[in-house]
Amino acid sequence: MTDRRQFLSSAVTAAAAAALIPALGDTPARAADAGTAQGPSHRGPLVIGHRGASGYRPEHTLASYDLAARMGADFIEPDLVSTRDHVLVARHENDISGTTDVSTRPEFADRRQTRVVDGVSLTGWFTEDFTLAELKTLRAIERLPQLRQHNTLYNGLFTVPTLEEVLALRERLSLELGRDIGVYPETKHPTYFRKIGLPLEEPLVAALRRHNLDRGDAPVFVQSFELANLRRLSNQLQLRAPLVFLASATGTPWADPRPYADYLSPAGLKELSTIVSGIGPDKNLVIPRRADGSLDAPSSLVADAHAAGLLVHPYTFRAENQFLPTDLRVGTDPAAYGRAIDEHQAFLRAGVDGGFTDQPDIGVLARQLLHMTATAGGL
Repeated sequence: MTDRRQFLSSAVTAAAAAALIPALGDTPARAADAGTAQGPSHRGPLVIGHRGASGYRPEHTLASYDLAARMGADFIEPDLVSTRDHVLVARHENDISGTTDVSTRPEFADRRQTRVVDGVSLTGWFTEDFTLAELKTLRAIERLPQLRQHNTLYNGLFTVPTLEEVLALRERLSLELGRDIGVYPETKHPTYFRKIGLPLEEPLVAALRRHNLDRGDAPVFVQSFELANLRRLSNQLQLRAPLVFLASATGTPWADPRPYADYLSPAGLKELSTIVSGIGPDKNLVIPRRADGSLDAPSSLVADAHAAGLLVHPYTFRAENQFLPTDLRVGTDPAAYGRAIDEHQAFLRAGVDGGFTDQPDIGVLARQLLHMTATAGGL
């Protein structure tokens, strides 16, 4: 178990120490040569800044992505939705009620709508009802203010970034930091956006090609919960950048009767390997939780995926007690940090090739500490 005082001391200096830590680790990506699916020529396990460093800044802002890279993240992750004038922007959802200050803007009061998105009725403000110019007048706010009160300090400071701005930031940071910063875009509700005449795939592919990122060894993964979307990217649009199929712990992809569980079976994974380079499962599919909420033994998913030649990047690692297994919580405050390093290391020991984390510095530190222990012969 990692001593909490050691963690607090290390976390304070993690950003400065990141320059001394091998940016992509010292362990080869485990599935790189295991099958036909190939990913970028990075070494893993990867630290993927989930919506940037969303544990420290409002998510999906340039400030969040910038901080994630400076903390040592190998990849930054923008979720992509479309504006009314068909510009891709980074938001967790097309409903921006909880991630921008739009509800306080009287000039947009009449834009509040009720829409059905992937079978769910939502009432709020939606990116597809705003031009980019209008969207740029809004400011980002913290999505989880009760849990991440510190992040509310930054409410109102940052705009909603475009995909183009994220890719330009990636290039600048790669030059400044002296290492390739990868980008890991997710297409959000692609079937919905195609149905309303604002498809996500074509502008995404065009942007990647403008930035010379449409190649198999590029520092890019394109992810989606919809396999039909990934097939379109691969087959119709001939995207060469690696693809990742995201999987929930239950249910099916939208408009797809086939359960996620079937796709993640050994036969399903073998089939996926003809289309994608990796999977992004709910982390509970990698290490389930017992009835009391504590971590159980790892499942066979990592071994099964590697046998099919697929990388495994589970989501989402968060440091707050509310999100941690019960046996790794510290105290009773849901917003307090628990033993997040221990959780990261449990998954690294289970063989994952990377993971999405809201606190990239903790992911970097966990990876480095585990590597140091292994090098010293402690495992």
